[in-house]
Amino acid sequence: QVQLVESGGGSVQAGGSLRLSCAASGLTFSAYTLGWFRQVPGKEREFVAAIWRGGVTHYADSVKGRFTISRDNAKNTMYLQMTSLKPEDTAVHYCAADLRPKYTNSPDEYMYWGQGTQVTVSS
Repeated sequence: QVQLVESGGGSVQAGGSLRLSCAASGLTFSAYTLGWFRQVPGKEREFVAAIWRGGVTHYADSVKGRFTISRDNAKNTMYLQMTSLKPEDTAVHYCAADLRPKYTNSPDEYMYWGQGTQVTVSS
């Protein structure tokens, strides 16, 4: 049974930093492409960042230069280091995994999802 568990969310002031973690079990972690998405009530789930199994990364324009996605295959864990946070980053952040997503920025391409962790940034 595949499980993805996010942690590290919280409340910070604008300009602050947070590091999210996504711990995976029940899958061959190193074989999967991994992604971070976020969602606010009433809006569609939005792509944040993705990392291929080889380590190549892809970011949404809105977070480029501020967020860094990484993975530790030995620990079956993915990370999202978020810096220079803005109020518009406030959302529930989800991690996702799929063997071969055709479009890494589309939530429809990912088979497995975590339960989400709330990030709140105050001005």
